[in-house]
Amino acid sequence: MTQASFSHLLQIFPCPDIQKTAAYYEKIGFRSVSYLNNAEPHICLYRDTIELILTQSALDKIFPNRIQYGYGYDAYFITEKQAAMQQEFVNKGITLVRPLMVTNYGSKEFVFEDIDGRWIAVGNKIS
Repeated sequence: MTQASFSHLLQIFPCPDIQKTAAYYEKIGFRSVSYLNNAEPHICLYRDTIELILTQSALDKIFPNRIQYGYGYDAYFITEKQAAMQQEFVNKGITLVRPLMVTNYGSKEFVFEDIDGRWIAVGNKIS
């Protein structure tokens, strides 16, 4: 019997202004599809195999994991082309909070801060 397995992950980001956040992610190559007239308004963002869903937060400010819990990223985007992706983000004016490095847990990654203050790592485990 074959064991069930997961194939993808979809990340949900509550936002103080989902249209402003969508515009930010469009700047870094995400395609957006709006569902603002639904009972639960949201915007879906797509790039490669990543899907993000932006929802309207009841709060005026987002409290990222590092602030709410003392540490941690809010998402981790996987890529084998870390240096090229970092350069693409730098060229687009994205704020890097940690440049490309090898971590003590065996990943090669960089970290950027999105428009809502979330820290998102971009990298992968070193083979």
